[in-house]
Amino acid sequence: MNDMVLQKLDQGLLTITMNRPDRRNALNPDMTRGLVEAARRAAEDHEVRAVLLRGAGGTFCVGGDVKSMAEGRAPLPFEAKMANLRRGMEVSRILHEMPKPVVAQVDGAAAGAGLSIALACDLRVASASAKITTAFAKVGLSGDYGGTYFLTHLLGSAKARELYLTSPVLTAQEALALGIVTRVVADAEVEAAAHELAMSLAQGPSVTLGYIKRNINNAEHLSLEACFDAEAIHHSRSGETVDHKEAAKAFVEKRKPVFQGH
Repeated sequence: MNDMVLQKLDQGLLTITMNRPDRRNALNPDMTRGLVEAARRAAEDHEVRAVLLRGAGGTFCVGGDVKSMAEGRAPLPFEAKMANLRRGMEVSRILHEMPKPVVAQVDGAAAGAGLSIALACDLRVASASAKITTAFAKVGLSGDYGGTYFLTHLLGSAKARELYLTSPVLTAQEALALGIVTRVVADAEVEAAAHELAMSLAQGPSVTLGYIKRNINNAEHLSLEACFDAEAIHHSRSGETVDHKEAAKAFVEKRKPVFQGH
């Protein structure tokens, strides 16, 4: 297993940890390969019911390793550089599209591609002192890992243009006000809060949560009628699950349901 990306499966929750704390979890080729492998495992492993994505050492991810970029190594041919980047960017697509909820624990900083990956997740729990920025323009880059797509869909094109073109550094509270993060908690509580949220999803009605995520993803690009059709299909299928029957029984019996994930 790639030691720059750690994986731990516990009660249906796969915790993926970016593990370059000495470089604030800046992305390099080994880390990006490990992230793609971990995301694929999360999507394909039936034992995984939810994902928690975090960074080691108190920082989520500061994006690409700019220090390495500046070291003046022999540049790759354009086609090879583009192909390598595109392969690494698959982590954002997989996290966004997999029919399982993904929570990002955003502490320290989420910048550049690190912010893009956080935006690919479904929910983001931020620490009070976290700093959030697109960062790309400040280092002469236009952006990658889907950040322009996710931010435009999340906030609209006007705000996405502002955040990319001027690249302000947002506080966690400013990001919360914009809707970039889901929740802000004290620094000392962020690990527990993110884990608790992710575990609650892992213990939820997994099939139904996957259909909810698909419905919302559909709304980003399908027509209203196509979304209606998909909702009808997914609602009917979720109504046939063991978890739905358990939830209905629990409702009648006035107790908390115990979901099995099927």
